[in-house]
Amino acid sequence: MTYGFIGTGNMGGAIARALSKTVPAKDIYLSNRTRAKAEKLASEIGAKVSDSKTIADECSFIFLGVKPQMMAEMMEGIKDTLKERGYGFVLVSMAAGIPIKRIRELAGGEYPVIRIMPNLACDVGESMTLYTASKDVTGEQNSAFKDAMRSSGLLDEMPENLIDAGSAISGCGGGFACLFIEALADGGVRCGVPRAKALKYAEQTLVGIGRLLLESGEHPGKVKDDVCSPGGSTIAGVEALEKGSFRGAVMEAVYASFKKTVELGK
Repeated sequence: MTYGFIGTGNMGGAIARALSKTVPAKDIYLSNRTRAKAEKLASEIGAKVSDSKTIADECSFIFLGVKPQMMAEMMEGIKDTLKERGYGFVLVSMAAGIPIKRIRELAGGEYPVIRIMPNLACDVGESMTLYTASKDVTGEQNSAFKDAMRSSGLLDEMPENLIDAGSAISGCGGGFACLFIEALADGGVRCGVPRAKALKYAEQTLVGIGRLLLESGEHPGKVKDDVCSPGGSTIAGVEALEKGSFRGAVMEAVYASFKKTVELGK
């Protein structure tokens, strides 16, 4: 199996780095509109620099790493190559909001498609990647895809009608978490903690509590209750967050991201 990336920006690059830990470097092909960006990544992970048409013609898995707004233009450049080839490949789209049906329309054929919604934590093997596959993706192809992606983090198969909603949590949520980490650190600085230490404390706190919840299976509400001693410091902070409509604001953020993702696919 060979793995080609058309687009090596933030997300495409992160996935390519993850694959380089499980796939031989000689089997990874990189293409980018700015060739220097592909060359830089290739030198980092040992992959091959290529071009979009060669990837469309030769690779087993063709990762479409361009923004939703650029998908039509990019597919126009490779659809004749895909038509000539006809079979033996899977298109892997990471474009928010664009359904499998639309990917096939842009590609000019009823080709096998795997749609993924990863996040940047692929870089460190901690992504939460949602995926759905068209029915014509074979068992062998599905297994090869999951095996190649195993170093990226957790994978979860999801019905396509829910993947946009799910990605508003797992994809957009990383940005929300960064905002929360920054706010925690700012609060620490306000209390007199040096900036670098405040950031480290906030970052490790989120990593640690996330790992605890995943491994224990406990509901976050129970863990929150366990931390909140009667009349203690944590419950005072929780009260302040509730007064600021923290939970409602987070829910609104997820819903706003979901609505925008749906708009991008139209």
